[in-house]
Amino acid sequence: MKAYRQVAVIGAGMVGVSTALWLQRMGCEVTLIDREGPAAGASTGNAGIIAAGAVVPLPVPGLIWKAPGMLFDPRQPLFLKWGYLPRLLPFLLRYMGHARQAKVEQITRALTLLLQDSADQHQALAEGTEAVQFIRPGSYLHGYASKQAFEADAYGWDLRRRNGYTVREMAPEDMAAFDPALAGRFGYGVDSPRHGTITDPGAYVRALAAAFEAGGGQIVQASVTGFREEDGRAVAALTDKGEIAAEGFAVTLGAWSGGIAGALGVTVPLESERGYHVEFHSPNIELRAPVMVASGKFVATSMRGRLRAAGIVEFGGLKAPASRAPFDLMRRSVARIFPDLTYSHTSEWMGHRPATSDSLPVIGPSPRLANVYLGYGHQHIGLTGGPRTGRWLAQMMAGEPVNADLSAFAADRRG
Repeated sequence: MKAYRQVAVIGAGMVGVSTALWLQRMGCEVTLIDREGPAAGASTGNAGIIAAGAVVPLPVPGLIWKAPGMLFDPRQPLFLKWGYLPRLLPFLLRYMGHARQAKVEQITRALTLLLQDSADQHQALAEGTEAVQFIRPGSYLHGYASKQAFEADAYGWDLRRRNGYTVREMAPEDMAAFDPALAGRFGYGVDSPRHGTITDPGAYVRALAAAFEAGGGQIVQASVTGFREEDGRAVAALTDKGEIAAEGFAVTLGAWSGGIAGALGVTVPLESERGYHVEFHSPNIELRAPVMVASGKFVATSMRGRLRAAGIVEFGGLKAPASRAPFDLMRRSVARIFPDLTYSHTSEWMGHRPATSDSLPVIGPSPRLANVYLGYGHQHIGLTGGPRTGRWLAQMMAGEPVNADLSAFAADRRG
């Protein structure tokens, strides 16, 4: 097994910083490259959940019949920039083509391999750094309007149970006992233990990057456009600041990975699944654990000095500006669940989550250049799965055994 001692990691989000830190701990000399610096994108704007149980893909049996109605209903958390549809259509056809029971179960098993010990992976990654202060182990709740609404999601909960996850159903009084701030807000709920919260995702990733830098790692702010090649290997990353040479490279650019990945022979389609959040600063409500509001498909998470509502799915590519409608829907949904919420002011964010056509990230060597490795395409689970992905990539590149079958994540699969 080839070991690379001088490595460049391209992309400084959760996955990239994790990869760089693990490589450094394995004795490698590492340069971390990002056009904006650590945690500039979705690694900052996410819901802050260590969502170990987020193993059921969005396309499930029956969704194909529901999706058109959701797109035309302004109350539903699925949006599309219609001018982008011609470019999006091939991706959507493959994406929805995976909504078959056998395929969904295969995807769930693979995501379980990646996510099942996420809370422990975050603790191991942050140990000995300032980042550990942002990790709050605990539960992740789902709140439903009624028990009937919960039962409508039985397919996904059964999949989680069969893959080893604990699912504790909660009556309204159980939710109020767990957290008085939830009293009277939901008609039924689910408690998923062994999850957790990152109380400030952006600060968390930046603290990990600071630990990497303090350990001798180099962070370079530059845009990478490709590689200089010799004899079937990459010898340098080509950037707007000049060449950066290394023995091995990791591409962890999230939703911006597609161009470089395509040049490396990857054929798994990639799209931006645009996500939104609204933050309510100095709120009068503090939640003990993050809550997925099932009716609105958004998560309410208490962070340091603010309540963040994050979620919604919009397809519209990487270039279009944020849409107003998702923010407005989020605000209405929050007002419906938390009518007593008071706050000093709000802030808004839109970012790009990298979605592959089969809902599985690409993790492993590139098809064309043997010394370039890939780690992207985590859709909603980049924060959750970043530490494990980074450790796997670091093990591969440092010549250490992975001890897991990663074929489901292979870059040369048919996505």
